[in-house]
Amino acid sequence: MTALLEVRNLSVAYGAIEAVRDVSFSVEEGQIVSLIGSNGAGKTTTLRTISGLLRPKAGDILFEGKSIADAAAHEILEKGVSHCPEGRRLFGRMTVEENLHLGAYVRKDNGVAKDMERVYELFPVLGQRRNQKAGLFSGGEQQMLAIGRAMMSKPRLLMLDEPSMGLSPIMTQRIFDTISELQSQGTTILLVEQNALAALALSDRGYVVDLGRTTLEGPGHDLLADTRVRAAYLGED
Repeated sequence: MTALLEVRNLSVAYGAIEAVRDVSFSVEEGQIVSLIGSNGAGKTTTLRTISGLLRPKAGDILFEGKSIADAAAHEILEKGVSHCPEGRRLFGRMTVEENLHLGAYVRKDNGVAKDMERVYELFPVLGQRRNQKAGLFSGGEQQMLAIGRAMMSKPRLLMLDEPSMGLSPIMTQRIFDTISELQSQGTTILLVEQNALAALALSDRGYVVDLGRTTLEGPGHDLLADTRVRAAYLGED
C-alpha cells in the first residue's frame, strides 16, 4: 500500500549550511506520526520543505505516490497538505473569523461555513470570540486558532509544528486531546514536538531526528520504552 506521505533521503541547506542531511520517513493514512529530536535537529526545516516553503537539495517528497518536491506551496496546499507552523503565525490585527477564512483561501467548494462551525465546535472559545482580534488571545487560544485555520483547507495531512510550545500543562493536555480527536475524525497528522513523552504516547509511529538525520524509528510506544530515547529526550539514565 502506498503511504500518504513518503520522505526519501531528504537534504536541505540554507546556503552553505546543511540543516537536513538524510531524513527518511513515511506516514500512512489515518496515522499520527511524530518527529522528535533536539533543537536544531532539522525537524522544522523538514516540515517547511514538505509544505513547499523550502526546496530540497537532494532526495524526494511523495504525496499519494507522486513527487511534490518541486511544487509551489499553494499547489501542495491544494493537494491536501496543511501546515500549522511553529509560533502560530496568526494575523493579530484580524479577527478569529478572518483568520479562519484565510485558511480556506484555496477552496472553491461551498462547505467553508460548515467547516468553520466544525472548528467552533472543536474550540468553543473561538466561536464565542469570533469577532475579536487574534492578537488579544492567550497563547493557548492562539494555538487553537492556528490549528483551526490549518483545518479550514480540509487537509488530508495536517502538519503541526511544536503545538505545545509555551503552553501550560493543562492547555498542553487540551491540545493533545484535540490532536487525538482530529485523528478519530479521519485526519492524518505529522507532529513535530519537543514534548517527546506526550508525542510518542499519542503516535502510531515515531522517528528520531538527530543532526539532520533519521536515527531511530518504530511504533510510538516502542520508542517510548527505548532506553536510548528515554536517556536522550526524557532525562533518564
